Amino acid sequence: MLRKSLLLFLLFSLTLVGCKSKKRTTTAKRPSTQQVDRVSKPKTETPQKNIEKQPKTTQPSQSADPIVSYIDTYKQYAMDDMLQYGIPASITLAQGILESGAGRGELTLKANNHFGIKCHDWTGETVRHDDDELQECFRKYSHAKYSFRDHSLFLTQRSRYRNLFTLKKDDYKSWAKGLRAAGYATDPKYPEKLISLIERYQLHRYDAVVLSGGKTEKTVNNTSPTTDKITTYTVQKGDTLYNIARRYNMSVETLKEYNGLTNNDINIGQTLYLHSVK
Repeated sequence: MLRKSLLLFLLFSLTLVGCKSKKRTTTAKRPSTQQVDRVSKPKTETPQKNIEKQPKTTQPSQSADPIVSYIDTYKQYAMDDMLQYGIPASITLAQGILESGAGRGELTLKANNHFGIKCHDWTGETVRHDDDELQECFRKYSHAKYSFRDHSLFLTQRSRYRNLFTLKKDDYKSWAKGLRAAGYATDPKYPEKLISLIERYQLHRYDAVVLSGGKTEKTVNNTSPTTDKITTYTVQKGDTLYNIARRYNMSVETLKEYNGLTNNDINIGQTLYLHSVK
């Protein structure tokens, strides 16, 4: 009987030891599980931090105004043409910004055409571009300066725009409304769009510079406008590029280069530059 009691006591003791060892084993696994959670946490946080920082590095390029860049690049052409043809520089710049998408439009990029002028009686290079209709014919220029000059010629040589030139050169609001009335654009809000651009970017400053002969006290973005009368020649009946070039002591090729001509064809009433337009 004593022996049987001793045997039961030993079995009970072994059972208690086994239970304790199991508890310890289970407890020992918890730290390893918590450690995995901590290690995985930074891995999910790190990409989030990188995503938050990325826009900050690209912010300066996103905030740059392409219209300001356009104005700075082409304002001199607009002032030169105002001096020569009497079209307010503010109107020319506003139209250029609107028609060319601030120089980023497809037609402007592939043809240097800043004003969407179609072929009509054009004898120079052309491109096809979808506009009111598919694959319409548009004028192509070798340089943006010829697009600005052609815009001025377009307005001065068409009778329907004649009334514009009776307006004051600093009255950009009347010019904007006059363009719409003369049929330049079909958009009823075209004048308001031009006026909004002129006032937002203070394009009328360039009109003031030209009208003052470049003698205003304030400079416009440190740019000194030309004060010399641009020398041009209007083609008369019987004129050829050869006799015009000879008359003004230059070669035919130089005269063609000054005017962006690709052949020797000229028309009566056409205005030719007799010097380089920079």
